Order: sequence, then C-alpha cells, then structure tokens
Amino acid sequence: MAFTPDDAVDTQALLKTGFDDLYCCYLLLRIADVGRARAWLRSQGSGVTRFSQIGGGKRLTHARQMAFTAAGLRALRIADDLVEQFAPEFVVGLAEDPSRSRRLGDTGANDPANWAWGSGAREPHVLLAVFDESEQIRSMAEVLAKEARAAGFWEPQILDSGDMGDREPFGFVDGASQPAIDWKTERTPGSDADMAFHNLIATGEFLLGYANEYGLYTDRPLLNASAPGAASLPAAEDEPAMRDLGRNGSYLVFRQLHQDVRGFWRWLQRASDGDPAAVSLSEAMVGRHIDGEPFAALGQTDIPGIRNKPGVARNDFTYMSDRSGQVCPIGAHIRRANPRTGDYPTGRTGLIKKLLMLFGLTGSAEEDRIASARFHRILRRGREYGRWLDRHDAVKPDAPDPQSGLHFLCLNANPARQFEFVQGAWMASAKFAGMSNEQDPLLGNRAPFPGTQPNDRFTRPAVDGPCLVSSSLPQFVTVVGGAYFFLPGLRALDWLLADR
Repeated sequence: MAFTPDDAVDTQALLKTGFDDLYCCYLLLRIADVGRARAWLRSQGSGVTRFSQIGGGKRLTHARQMAFTAAGLRALRIADDLVEQFAPEFVVGLAEDPSRSRRLGDTGANDPANWAWGSGAREPHVLLAVFDESEQIRSMAEVLAKEARAAGFWEPQILDSGDMGDREPFGFVDGASQPAIDWKTERTPGSDADMAFHNLIATGEFLLGYANEYGLYTDRPLLNASAPGAASLPAAEDEPAMRDLGRNGSYLVFRQLHQDVRGFWRWLQRASDGDPAAVSLSEAMVGRHIDGEPFAALGQTDIPGIRNKPGVARNDFTYMSDRSGQVCPIGAHIRRANPRTGDYPTGRTGLIKKLLMLFGLTGSAEEDRIASARFHRILRRGREYGRWLDRHDAVKPDAPDPQSGLHFLCLNANPARQFEFVQGAWMASAKFAGMSNEQDPLLGNRAPFPGTQPNDRFTRPAVDGPCLVSSSLPQFVTVVGGAYFFLPGLRALDWLLADR
C-alpha cells in the first residue's frame, strides 16, 4: 500500500528532511521518575513536527523530533514481551554486544568503554532533537534541559551541532547521494528493472509497516486489537487483525564521530608532493572531488530516482565503466558506502548470462561481494559539529584542534541488513570487494586483522604500471558516542507515552 496523506500526518518529519536550514541541538535524556518524565514527554510530543508539515510552500522556523532507546522503552514501563518484538539490534543496543562492536569496528580507540555517551549508565533513554532558525539554539536547549531536570530526568546532556554550510569537517561537500523513497509504490522489487542500479527504494526499507525490497514486511511490534489503547493504532497491513505499533516508525542510528582534521591534512601532505597532490589523494580516498562533483571520467547515466538540481553536485553516475577502479578507487569511501550495483553487477544482460551468474558460474570476487546495493541503503540525516578549520590552516604547526566531527544519523527499517551491513561488511572490513589490508580510508580503525595483518593501506589502480599504494594510514575518525533509537509514528508516540 502506498504512503497516504494520513500516514504523512502520522510520520515524523525526519523521514522527509534533515532541517538543514535550521540550527540544531540534541538532548540526551535519562528517566529518573517515570511518572513525571512521561508527563513532560507528552507535553513535548505535542510539538513534534510531522512529515505533512514539510513542503507546500511552507517554511518552518522551528521543529522537534523524539526517539527512544530500548532502555528508554523499558524505563517507560513498556512490557518486556513487547520490547522484544523490536529488531534484535535495537533491543540489545549499539554498545552492549562485543561481537557487534568487533563487526562495526568499534574496538581500540572506538571501544564503547571510551565513549562519552551511549554505553552502560551513559546510554540515553530519550533523544529530543531541537531545530530552530535562531542562532540562540543552545540557550533554548539549556532551557529544555532545565525543564527536564525538574520533570523527572537525570542531568541531560546537550550535543551542539555546527554550521559549516554544505561541507563536513574535512572540507568535502556532503550529502550529495541519498536514496529516493518510492512513496507511491511505482516499482515492483525484484523485477527486471532491478538488474541495473537505481535510486528509487521501497518505502519499507525506511519505514516499518510497509513492503520492503524483498516485497515483505519487516518484523515489528504488533499488538492484539483488544490490548489497552490499541484501537488508536493503525491495523497491520500484513496482519489486519493486529494493531501496528511500528507503522510509520523507523530505527535511528546515532553515532558521534570525532574527525582529526589536522591529522588528516598533515598526513596527506606527508604522503604526497605538496598541496595539489594532497587534494588529489584526498579526493581519491573520498571518491569525489572536494566540491562534491563526481569524477568526470565516470560519465553520466540516466538513473531512476535521481534528479539533479542546479547548483547541486551530480549524483547520476555508476562505476560500470570503471570496473578496475582506475577512475574511482574500489576502496574509496563513497564507493564502499554505495557501490551502485543492481541485482546483477554487470547491469542488464541476456538470459543465458543471467543464468550463468545466478548459478555462480561467472563473475568476480568484487561482484560477489558488492551486488544488490538496493538491499543496503540508508537515509542519512547527520550534522557536523565543532569549529571549521580550513585545510590550509590545518597543516600549520600551531593550528588549534577544532574538536570537530559528525553527528552521524541515519534511518533504516532493518539495522542489521542496512546500517550494520554497510558499516561492517563494506566500511570496516579489510576484505571489501576482494581486497586485502584495506579498511575504509576515512572511517577505518586500522586494527590488525586477523591478529597481526595490517589494515592501513589505500590502493589506487593505475592505468599503466603497478598500483599506487599509500601505507601507514593513521586513524582519522574516532567513535565517541552512539546509540540505536526507535523514531515512532505519532500515534505510536501517543501510545508509548500514555499512563499505564
């Protein structure tokens, strides 16, 4: 079923916008007195911005969004058997499973034991994201924090976001590539149209209660229609006798990533022959030019779900003509995050070749490891934080540490298949696409694997001659906090915050 106007009223606006024209602060809250805290959250919930409020010529001057960890749902006295119906990754938490930490690269300096927030007693219960047109957003957040302390919460933590325009702290234009959501169910997942890469992704990949890229409904919490308050919830499309607590909700991944801007540009200067070469190497590592434009030699391709606007970096390209990575290295950051392959890595093909690939009788290690990108897309809603430091200043010996980074936020309906797959199998892995000794050149933690094998290389295939290999890459990005949240629909939010 398509996303309806009633669903737009029921969905938090973060599914449609990152509120990029507004300033932002994040409040991390832990419940001390559940009765008073629930009442205060209800008062804040009435001001949560809805999907339906975005667009149509209307300009918002302020907005709020609200989400909960599994620990927060338990603190609200939501029954354990209901909490257990959420995604297992959400139920356990981002920081509480050592195996998950290893898969995600959260070891060494990234270990949750070192985080400023998100682990153990520092795991928040509630995320309240506050947006406003005023530069006094911090003062507004402090007022809310004071109210929260008086309303049954422990000392709230405020995370400030910065305003670096459209660039992230290393200096690259960010946010150029995002999936388009198939709100109107215009395509049939698994059809011949999916043989080649496209950017139009099923609603159920980002919102619970809708069909996903498998044509199925992701598991989510369902209630018996006779349960208290269940009548206010929508019926489940796939089980009409049940009420759907998940519908129009999404899982929000929040990771605070500290970026070593000085270390990044200083290493690039040492590893190259001056500024132009340093920029060229940095662009190879990222996979785009510093202004956000893709490499021209990749060409342009008409891709369903991609509409380039004037003044916005192009997103209409694939790596079909660059199989060896001579234009954009295979291990580049954005190529790992979205390999831009369809169900058949070589794109549309004839029946015989299709059958040969289906039975594994042809293809390469790269193709086997990165096929079917449509099953692993995420919707990014991150914000940078800290002070801007120009790359020319970053290399100076007396450059101050800007303490900057990214509040990485993304939305997905299946954290294991979406965020965790991208982070673990594509970013943190040293075996991506059949390579070895290479993690993501930006996000890698450089931890040896297995045991003593170094993972600090970056390879650039050359047109003629041997590959160009940069070695001894330091760790440029460190995880300093994070948690999994559930961003509920508005009817589900009312149900969760009701007195019980």
